[in-house]
Amino acid sequence: MDPTQPTPDLPDNITVLPTGDQPSAAYRTQPQNEEAEQALLGAILVNNAVIDRVGEFLQADHFFYPAHGRIYAACLKFHELHRVADPVSLKGFFERDGDLQDIGGADYLADLASSIVSVVNADDYARTIYELHLRRRLIALGERMVNDAYQQDVDSNATQQIQEAEERLYQLAEAGDFESGFRGFSDVLKIALENASAALNRSSHLTGIGSGLMDIDKMLGGLQPSDLLILAARPSMGKTALATNMAFNAAKSYLNSGGKEGAVVGFFSLEMSAEQLATRILSEEAEIPSEKIRKGEMSKKTDFPRLAEAAALIDRVPLFVDDTAGLTITQLRTRALRLKRQHNLGMIVVDYLQLMRPGGTSRVDNRVQEISEITRGLKMIAKDLNMPVLALSQLSRAVEQREDKRPQLADLRESGSIEQDADVVMFIFREAYYVSKREPTMGTGEHAEWQVDMEKVHNLADVIIAKQRHGPTGTVRLHFEGAYTRFSNLDNRLNDDL
Repeated sequence: MDPTQPTPDLPDNITVLPTGDQPSAAYRTQPQNEEAEQALLGAILVNNAVIDRVGEFLQADHFFYPAHGRIYAACLKFHELHRVADPVSLKGFFERDGDLQDIGGADYLADLASSIVSVVNADDYARTIYELHLRRRLIALGERMVNDAYQQDVDSNATQQIQEAEERLYQLAEAGDFESGFRGFSDVLKIALENASAALNRSSHLTGIGSGLMDIDKMLGGLQPSDLLILAARPSMGKTALATNMAFNAAKSYLNSGGKEGAVVGFFSLEMSAEQLATRILSEEAEIPSEKIRKGEMSKKTDFPRLAEAAALIDRVPLFVDDTAGLTITQLRTRALRLKRQHNLGMIVVDYLQLMRPGGTSRVDNRVQEISEITRGLKMIAKDLNMPVLALSQLSRAVEQREDKRPQLADLRESGSIEQDADVVMFIFREAYYVSKREPTMGTGEHAEWQVDMEKVHNLADVIIAKQRHGPTGTVRLHFEGAYTRFSNLDNRLNDDL
């Protein structure tokens, strides 16, 4: 600024410093507490029982000073071998330790033990050390985010960097949860009784989330929190239709009950676009064939008002759709966490798992390992977020080679990992699909017999519950309307027909 020029008017809270007097940025050190580390190590050297209280969550690399970390690691090793860890027994291990030479060598161990006043506060010292370790990791994560943002990489855009940062923050938050571990059975029993009481007071009497299909809910007790449910079938059996019906029913129940029943649903559609999914739901709710909606073959006086009314209802239902193709497990978890924070997500649907990819940094040798990583990741998401995850899956062509087309567990593609990780495995079987393919020439006796067979299975679908960790297996029969891509309770449909 030219000193001969008048100084412009500035607000009272702004001060102009003369040239050369600008303040420099303050130097900041990493968060650490040397006294807490010394106090904890002294307590351990005096009383090794302290390790039993802090060893579950505190590790050697959580210490800021390398020498302290190595002393702690040696104490842990001695404790595992049922040997006493004290200044005398550890002295031989640290006589030539370079990091200890500047602070007194092996005699530093005796100084630590002699300076301790009480071991009562050892737990607090350990938590302080761990808290500061997390802060240092958070700083490192922030620096990495900044550095990544400065690098303009074609293979990593800003959105991907945000997702990677969210995943690292999630992993850090999970690492920071050191309160988990053994819980008193009385506490767990209390929660189980509260869940049972809540189920008793609900109109549905379910412990899980209702699917809107009574017989399935009766068999499963609803879609249970932390469960991975696999819904598998051959193409054209109605996997997406059934999953959409269950998801929409759960979301509508949440809306109608004021959040007491049902759930906010996140639908990850890797095969169909969000618009196609919305058309299916509109067709089901308005009872207008989806083909008519797509082609615009609707009556302006009767059909379109029903469509508008259905759209108004669907608009209020807490059902969220993500139609990103080739989604990874990491991306799915990140988006589910975000939806849970923002809208209280309570259920996830994935259509379908063979279209997913493992984590972005994963390098697997074959498709079986990929599917194994994906199903394991989905199960972890269900458990970590404490909500049901309904994942659709394709069946192998082995079904088509058999005379009996009813699917079995062995028909799952990459069946080993899917069957192992899933809490529930369900199959859809519509015999009408196969009977329709055997239609003989019209006017023949065979065609009359075929019509009789077709009438027996028309609009019927079997949901085979082939595996359930917490309950029985068996077959549930549903009514299926192909025009509306809708599954419904068979008992209700039969009563309507009567």
